[in-house]
Amino acid sequence: MSGRVLVARLDSVGDVLLSGPAVRAVAANSAGVVMLCGPQGAPAADLLPGVSDVVVWDCPWITAPAPEVTREHLDTLVDAIQDAYIADAVILTSFHQSPLPLAMLLRLAGVERITGASIDYPGSLLDIRLKPGEDFPEDQPEAERALGIAAAAGYRLPNDDDGRLHVRDTPNTAGLTGEEPYVVLHPGAAVPARAWPALHHAALAELLIGAGYRVVVTGGRGERELTATVAGPDGVDLGGRTDLRTMAGVLAGASAVVTGNTGPAHLAAAVATPVVSLFSPVVPAVRWAPYRVPLELLGDQHAPCRQTRARTCPVPGHPCLTNVAPEEAFAAVERLVAGVSSLVSRQAARRETRHV
Repeated sequence: MSGRVLVARLDSVGDVLLSGPAVRAVAANSAGVVMLCGPQGAPAADLLPGVSDVVVWDCPWITAPAPEVTREHLDTLVDAIQDAYIADAVILTSFHQSPLPLAMLLRLAGVERITGASIDYPGSLLDIRLKPGEDFPEDQPEAERALGIAAAAGYRLPNDDDGRLHVRDTPNTAGLTGEEPYVVLHPGAAVPARAWPALHHAALAELLIGAGYRVVVTGGRGERELTATVAGPDGVDLGGRTDLRTMAGVLAGASAVVTGNTGPAHLAAAVATPVVSLFSPVVPAVRWAPYRVPLELLGDQHAPCRQTRARTCPVPGHPCLTNVAPEEAFAAVERLVAGVSSLVSRQAARRETRHV
């Protein structure tokens, strides 16, 4: 068994949650996992089983807006890694990210063995290098990409681990949501191109409430006006009232969750709650759709914005999502609550790869 191992995933809450199975694989074969993540992903790292310590560093080549590159800022990371006595590191990245800048800093911190996936020649920066497109396919779920990188380093899940997303024990949030069954709507998104219109969410809330469902609306502190609009007079508005751990409890108690391609979609998957995913195709659903959870995937996956990675929709009117009617999302909720997700949704993420 190895000593403590650094696992790095430097971006958002959803990305860190998707690294969870890989983290558990490393934890099962080491003395503990030190998770290196950015400020946005840190709350998710605190929830992951297998993480013993978290190092937070604002990464200049991933965070947007990026912090200034200074000797002092780089030394902050090098010093933290040296203080953690790390000899082995696994760098988790998406297809558009390089592990090499971080690998160089880890070398300066004295890390002896580094594993990562790099299309570029790594020289002496990586000891174990996977080449995307040759050593593994790019069109696979992000959780499985991360597991593949961990496996290349010698870390595999135990036989009794189901490989799904998980978080540590979630709190009982009945004091916030009430005791009766409910559906969660999470209308916000950090990236505008991934958001379903607020009035569509509000119309869905009305349809659900009219059909006898209780509706709980979640969102961050800066989204209180949005959540109030969506909740209306009859929904439960939790805008700004939950941290990530509390939100995990709220999502765990829901019959279904309706949200875009956001961190809460992956948090819902981590607590095994079915998801209606209003998924903009600016990134591929096969990689970032909610992982191994009952799913209804809505949105035109072949719209002109497809695979642009745009933060603001490049197509007037944002048709890939605005053309999804509230009635369509309502029907998707009903299917998930009944335990019968549509065949189209179950196949959508897998079929999408054939059109690349």
